[in-house]
Amino acid sequence: MKHAVGLMIIALMGFTSCRAQQNQISGPEGKIAYKITLPDGFDTATGHCPMVILMHGIFSSKDFIPMPQIANGLAAAGIASVRFDFDGHGKSEGRMQDMTIEKELADARAVWDYVAGLPYVSAVGLLGHSQGGVVASMTAGRLAMEGMAPAGMVLIAPGAVIKEACQGGKFFNARFDPANPPEYIRCWGTMKLGRDYLVSTQQLDIYGTASTYSGPVLLLHGDRDGIVPMWCSEKYLQTYGQQAKLSVVKGENHTITRKRKVVVAHTVEFFKTVFGL
Repeated sequence: MKHAVGLMIIALMGFTSCRAQQNQISGPEGKIAYKITLPDGFDTATGHCPMVILMHGIFSSKDFIPMPQIANGLAAAGIASVRFDFDGHGKSEGRMQDMTIEKELADARAVWDYVAGLPYVSAVGLLGHSQGGVVASMTAGRLAMEGMAPAGMVLIAPGAVIKEACQGGKFFNARFDPANPPEYIRCWGTMKLGRDYLVSTQQLDIYGTASTYSGPVLLLHGDRDGIVPMWCSEKYLQTYGQQAKLSVVKGENHTITRKRKVVVAHTVEFFKTVFGL
């Protein structure tokens, strides 16, 4: 993985202009901070609408680009969304040093269970960016194994390269012995990744778990992405086959700051089709 994300991603905060509700869900690692964005004028007591669960990337947050902008775009199309902070990120409880993919999968499942219980939600989709794309794809696969599955899924630059990065002993600008990682490494001087993450990520069956999901998938990947290589999305495309489509966004980077409107538009159109809107 290359190292262009760093402090840039920390500075890229977004703010939602649509009607949003903020609260907390009880997750395996503590309280999960989240925000629900509803279409303008939607009444949760009498109406029904689909909802998309948005999952951010590593070192990011529900309030960083592109999550608020995607939430706004979906709301304008009559689709609700819930975006949340994984444990150790943003306003959720836990330490980033203790974060693992398995724990993020547990967070995602807790949010899924919460959304599935909302009486006004008619259908549920998933969206993940970067590491959040890995979690979204594996969550969809696990749900499918249980006889449940999202109506559709968008993966934006899904960061499956995290496995190879941990196996190779280089994660962003940090180097380590993959056979014997330290208690933690520091990325960009402040972000700590713990030994459990560095070891367990090497063993992930990312594509195998994802492959059990058979619903529609949209893959979005910028051709200027310096963090997650294009082969990650291409391998997902091979994994999903005819149910998936890969759209390469020309000029877009990993942090979705150059062609953000294009990414949002593709996402909204995909979910409108999935939900029959």
